[in-house]
Amino acid sequence: MEQLKRTPLYDKHVGLKAKIVPFAGWEMPVSYPSGIISEHNAVRERAGIFDIGHMGIIKIEGEGALALIQHVATNDASLLEINQCQYSVLCNEKGGTIDDILVYRLPMSYIIIANASNADKDLAWIKKHATAKANVGFYENYCMLSLQGKDALKVAAEVLNAPLSSLKHNRLFWWRDIIISRTGYTGDDGVEFIVSKKELAGIWDLFIKKGVAPIGLGARDTLRLEAGLPLYGHEYNEETSPLEAGYSWAVKFGKASFIGKEALLKQKEALPKHLVGISLEGRAIPRQGAQVYSGDGKNIIGIVTSGTYSPTFKRPIALAYLKTNASNVAVEIRGEKLPGAVVDKAFYKRVK
Repeated sequence: MEQLKRTPLYDKHVGLKAKIVPFAGWEMPVSYPSGIISEHNAVRERAGIFDIGHMGIIKIEGEGALALIQHVATNDASLLEINQCQYSVLCNEKGGTIDDILVYRLPMSYIIIANASNADKDLAWIKKHATAKANVGFYENYCMLSLQGKDALKVAAEVLNAPLSSLKHNRLFWWRDIIISRTGYTGDDGVEFIVSKKELAGIWDLFIKKGVAPIGLGARDTLRLEAGLPLYGHEYNEETSPLEAGYSWAVKFGKASFIGKEALLKQKEALPKHLVGISLEGRAIPRQGAQVYSGDGKNIIGIVTSGTYSPTFKRPIALAYLKTNASNVAVEIRGEKLPGAVVDKAFYKRVK
């Protein structure tokens, strides 16, 4: 059995009495003593700090770096200015999703942020398609933190004493050897930091001493689900395309050929399934794999990919793939078909 990895903040989590669980090959905090709902609300009401040191950071440099990214990813990285980032997807030849990623353009290189469960796979896939003109490898000495919430930018500026007020979404700012991006995974405002592993614990301590709540994987999941954001292994897999997941805007058919382009062009004409949000009454929570029926309960029309009880909206919510359009459905939970309404998958949208 492969030994689980630990981020540089593992001892900090233990000291804060976090509940530690295995996740994507890592030992990670799922919650702290205050509980998942309290952590969730801390982000929605102010800000919370997440250890995302398990995420993969892949550095691509050399004369062929841009050409390689253009070939393996669906978005158009040629549109990136220096110190800008974009959401993109790595697809296989069938148009299925290998991973969804962030691409950073730095002054002398590019960085790809990969999901923890896919980091090794992503690196191998990119290397497979690289030429001698591109050098590809993990950004070994750095890892990541994420500060999320409506006050995240303000809190980050105060804690780091950094001039961040003019930092725009999907832009990068360098501060004392920290790469700061205005990005996130909660539906609220946020900033994420690429930090030297040697400096990570000190940066974490600054936020904790300032009273910023530490946030575990449990609240991360309820937050991202309220925002309708996909999680690999749930909304994405190698049989599911970014078009089906609702990310057609991250697929730029106008650029030169990229892996999966032909399959996605064919699929574009008639999607086999599409991702929706489902809102339910009561307290029964739909879980991944639950069958979704037509409103009359007679025909199976889809399957739940993620579900939770929403702390913000005080009701069960789910993401599901449907094979047909519907406004009302029934979701099978513990043998009972419960009524649900099909809604915008972004249940939560931050008011700017």
